[in-house]
Amino acid sequence: MDKKNQIKSVSYAKWGYIFIAPFFITYAVFSLIPLVDTIRNSFYEYYYSGLKVIGPTWVGLQNYISLLSTDLPKYAWNTFVMWILGFIPQIAVALLLAAWFTDTRLKICGKEFFKVVIYLPNLIMASAFAMLFFALFSNAGPVNSILLRLGVVGEAIRFMESTLGARTLVALMNFLMWFGNTTIMLMAAIMGINPSIFEAAQLDGCTHTQMFFKITLPQIRPLLTYTLITSLIGGLQMFDVPQILTGGNGSPDRTTMTLIMFLNKHLQSKNYGMAGALSVMLFIISAILCFLVFKMNMDDDPDGSKGAAKRARKLARKEGKA
Repeated sequence: MDKKNQIKSVSYAKWGYIFIAPFFITYAVFSLIPLVDTIRNSFYEYYYSGLKVIGPTWVGLQNYISLLSTDLPKYAWNTFVMWILGFIPQIAVALLLAAWFTDTRLKICGKEFFKVVIYLPNLIMASAFAMLFFALFSNAGPVNSILLRLGVVGEAIRFMESTLGARTLVALMNFLMWFGNTTIMLMAAIMGINPSIFEAAQLDGCTHTQMFFKITLPQIRPLLTYTLITSLIGGLQMFDVPQILTGGNGSPDRTTMTLIMFLNKHLQSKNYGMAGALSVMLFIISAILCFLVFKMNMDDDPDGSKGAAKRARKLARKEGKA
């Protein structure tokens, strides 16, 4: 066969590897290598005592054991309480607004304007939000001044000095910053549902409440799972709002001290061994919780075929016994 007539094969695979190489290089340098180094440090005694460096000395699991003997469970509980106080109203309000804005029968005017307004708090930096709330709810702040002038209270409410007040303020800030983003995502999910399903349900006489719980919620369950997982990870990483609001002390009596604030304390004291152990524990906790949430919300049998087969086998066994 003439070589000139042969079709020369060209491999484009190498170009694909070249194009994705920058991502993997960046990921390795800024994520993978620090992650491996953090895990390595968690097994060493490694800290600064003044200008003197102690370690790194292999101590095995001693850092993890030492962490469990601290107030780590208390800080984990603080983090969970403040997250749940902000997440429940966040998802409830987001679902309500998303259902309203996507319902064509309500004919709400100015939808685009309201979408922009509810998303605006998400664009504000958390540090600015915390400073704003610190000024608003301080003992001599505008909120207390208004309440005193209206005669609602006899003396200024010390929001920052009570456990309920401080936790509620942190939860309120997290709610205001993120409910708009959640609303936009849920609206996109609801608009992706086939409108003919709602039309058929309406013709069958279904009410708004029935369509919401029987059609809307099951159809957007994957996005609800995503929202729950990302919110849970964000809750475990809660830092900037309580850090600025309480000056890093977790006042009152460390009831607003979060896990990342506790981690920051170790980093400030340059105790890299304990900080690495706490980081690894946070990673494990996040992975376990996200896995449990995913398994609880995952649809193992979307078309019902397994359930139908199981019912058929059960019926066959009954008929065989008869």
